[in-house]
Amino acid sequence: MKNVIIGTAGHIDHGKTTLIKALTGKDTDRLKEEKKRGISIDLGFAYFDLPSGKRAGIIDVPGHEKFIKNMLAGVSGMDVVLFVVAADEGVMPQTIEHLDILNFIEINNGIIVITKCDLVDDDFLMLVKEDIKEKVKGTFLEDAKIIEVDSVSKRGIDELIYNIDILTENVEEKNLNSYPRMHIDRVFTMKGFGTVVTGTLIEGKINLDDEVVIYPKDIKTKIRGIQVHGKAVKTAYAGQRSAINLSNVKVEELERGDILAYPNCMQESMMIDVKVKLTRYSNVNVNYWDRVRLYHGTREILARIVPLDREELTCEQEGYCQLRLDDTIVAKKGDRFVIRSYSPMKTIGGGIILDPNPKKHKRFDKKVIDSLKLKEKGDLKEIINQTIKRYSKEYPDIKTILKYTGENEEVVNENILQLMKDKTILCINKIYIHKEHYEMLKEKTIKLLNSFHKEYPLKEGIIKEELRSKVEASLKTKDFDALLELFLEDKLINIKNNLVSTWGFEVKFTNEDIKIKKEIEQKLLSDGFTPRNIKDITLNNPRYEQVLQALDNNTVVILDDNLAYHKKYYDKALNLLKDHINKNGHITLSEFKELMGVSRKYSIALLEYFDKIKITKRIEDKRVLS
Repeated sequence: MKNVIIGTAGHIDHGKTTLIKALTGKDTDRLKEEKKRGISIDLGFAYFDLPSGKRAGIIDVPGHEKFIKNMLAGVSGMDVVLFVVAADEGVMPQTIEHLDILNFIEINNGIIVITKCDLVDDDFLMLVKEDIKEKVKGTFLEDAKIIEVDSVSKRGIDELIYNIDILTENVEEKNLNSYPRMHIDRVFTMKGFGTVVTGTLIEGKINLDDEVVIYPKDIKTKIRGIQVHGKAVKTAYAGQRSAINLSNVKVEELERGDILAYPNCMQESMMIDVKVKLTRYSNVNVNYWDRVRLYHGTREILARIVPLDREELTCEQEGYCQLRLDDTIVAKKGDRFVIRSYSPMKTIGGGIILDPNPKKHKRFDKKVIDSLKLKEKGDLKEIINQTIKRYSKEYPDIKTILKYTGENEEVVNENILQLMKDKTILCINKIYIHKEHYEMLKEKTIKLLNSFHKEYPLKEGIIKEELRSKVEASLKTKDFDALLELFLEDKLINIKNNLVSTWGFEVKFTNEDIKIKKEIEQKLLSDGFTPRNIKDITLNNPRYEQVLQALDNNTVVILDDNLAYHKKYYDKALNLLKDHINKNGHITLSEFKELMGVSRKYSIALLEYFDKIKITKRIEDKRVLS
């Protein structure tokens, strides 16, 4: 069944709370001060059943200008708005400000409710209606139904309920396939239960015992209980006001404005790219580095505004901006927001988040503006393409891409597969890079290999790990190996015995080199388990040095800069080591020395080499297999 949240909006003392009591029988003013002063200060909540059977949640917002911050915390989850105007006062300042806010948050469904109709005559009521129609021109309420009610006598209440029920059919189904996200609007403790948070689940669904995170504080917790409209349930769905009982978290750790969501599905940022439109009523222009108050979900954050495509924004103008924040935000592309002036506080504009995790931009950069236009257009395939292109250096996986796009995994994966078919992006061991980044890595690798071959013409290739450190040290070894496999498929390189060379490269020994090769191998064979000093092999002859380097990892193993083994005796030593450890669980230096029949110095050199290449691991005075 479709879940619907109905909210109120309008000037103070225009009868919003009384109207909800007439609809539901419930008084949403819960604070002592609200009862004492007779005005709503904070958000109020209720629910009622519509004739069609739908159960609708209701959010009552305060109308006083001092409590606009609280009003803004309530509107983000609304589907239908009851826009309240009192017949005896007509349109007032907060009526207009609330209307602006509703437009910026992009609420599409509303009914204009004229309250206190029994206090005025028909002629005055007609003037109020005409004034309302004039004020809502160009807004989502331009063609809205206008219903006259008196909440005390309940005149017009049945008609209002009937029209609410019809209007809820226009409410779009929520996205249940996305990761769940709830903007927290209340935090309190219940005896016997502990910490409880409430809010409207704006997407996805959340289940009992789910592990969740409170952003941006990165507090890990678990769902120990869920209530929807006062009833315990196992699952809460998008569009429902929910009370969530959390385990192992204190009330003082949380606050209104925090976000409840799954682990690793949201990305924190200190800036956002946005499209802003200024209201026609504020008479405030926005210039570079002006301080503003940003309202997103249930949170207020101070920010500096940076217009990107113009010098300043004037009344009713819209433009691309970057907001540099005083605190971290956790948002998604497509989220709506409102901005108010820093002081005096009044609503001056609002808009849509185009990039929740941007880099710092220069102003009037055509590439930046074109990118923002593309993001505004909403072509997901191209947005993913541009995201991977921009973040290729960070080697994003699917979870990272999801954070940047704000879309569900299934849809993103479909677009990624299409981009891979187009050969626009490549997948390397579950990370993604753009073809341009791949070409850069390819060019860098081939250039390094060519330089290596020129410097060491008698070496079969460079060791993989050494190549990784020079090409892209930030890549994990397994990911770099996967990249090399792509180069191998493209016939750019050869890989043999952990050595990488350019495609088609061959070591070419001259007759003199062959003679030196045999001489070196014969010397090392005659040494057996005793390694030979490299200087004794090369005799400080550059040609001997080159041939020895060429034999490394082939018929010769060079332990360090001083000692070399013949591969035959190196392998024998390794097998003796492994056999002893497999039988005894470990080996000591003295045991290895006895096995080898060589000096302590040479035994240490070989054991340290085994440690270095991760065959063994030293634990105190013993070694075990890694």
